[in-house]
Amino acid sequence: MVKWTPKNIEELFELDLHELGEVADSINRRNGNIVTFVVNRHINYTNICVSRCPLCAFYRDVGASDAYFMRVEEVLEKVAEAVKKGATELHIVGALNPEMSIEYFEAIFGLIKSKFPHVIIKALTATEIHFLSQVGRMRVEEVLSRLQDAGLQAMPGGGAEILDDGIRAVICPKKLKADEWLRIMAIAHSKGIKSNATMLFGHIETPKHRAIHLYKLWQLQEKTGGFVSFIPLLFYPENTELAAAGLVKEKTDPIDILKTIAVSRIVLRNFRSIRAYWVALGEKLAQVALNYGANDLDGTLMEERVTHAAGAKTPLMLHRDKIIGFVKGVHKVPAERDTFYNILRVYQ
Repeated sequence: MVKWTPKNIEELFELDLHELGEVADSINRRNGNIVTFVVNRHINYTNICVSRCPLCAFYRDVGASDAYFMRVEEVLEKVAEAVKKGATELHIVGALNPEMSIEYFEAIFGLIKSKFPHVIIKALTATEIHFLSQVGRMRVEEVLSRLQDAGLQAMPGGGAEILDDGIRAVICPKKLKADEWLRIMAIAHSKGIKSNATMLFGHIETPKHRAIHLYKLWQLQEKTGGFVSFIPLLFYPENTELAAAGLVKEKTDPIDILKTIAVSRIVLRNFRSIRAYWVALGEKLAQVALNYGANDLDGTLMEERVTHAAGAKTPLMLHRDKIIGFVKGVHKVPAERDTFYNILRVYQ
């Protein structure tokens, strides 16, 4: 295993794209050349947020005409629809709404588990956990324990953005600091709550910042082993304050995207998967990414709102058959998984 440093990770970004792609793809070929996906649904329970991040096009202020906060019953309706369509995972995230409470999520998770005990609840980013601890004046450990008792089984990787406080001061100044994000993930892992990790790239950061981010994730994974998947998230500037301020004019190019995915696979060999998030990449580029280090396509999603608010033009859902088809189209083996990467079915 390579002993990574921010410097030697940064140097990878200087290498030829196809050279990086070959190394990254060889890692996946050694693991059976399988590309996984999950049948899941995204449920964004609110868009009201006090954080008001310049990077975000999803948030709304209290009282805005299109602001919303779902009732528990509304969330359960969406859950029931997803289960009817075969979902095995619920991805529940929202925003930092001062009206929400830990009791709201305890009610939701408890009802989901009583009605649909087989469905895995993957919910609430480290940012939301941090906010709940502040609103409820509780320690993070207590928040996580209560939510786990109610049915929380895994956490998504959002809110990481770039794990550098200088960059965060510009793109998400009111969010928790980088070390706090990492601390919350470490606590979750210590409680047996597995999580993903993300990196939002293609805005004001440089390869140096991406290298620092990847190094911090690699380092924490060496300690806890609690991360499952890494998702490099392409930044969409449309409808964001970063674009309005002229800091980011357009999303980064496909070469930079593929290089970032390949470097992620090479560095994060201690993660089960590197995800080609088709919602942001688009179907064609996500397919290409499967030969540049990505070995997971996320899933059917069913109604993602956050990336679409920033200008993504992809469908709101991909059917299982379509995912299988475009995995086979690049001579990979599609396999349906659960949240924890247990293989449920291989499609030869």
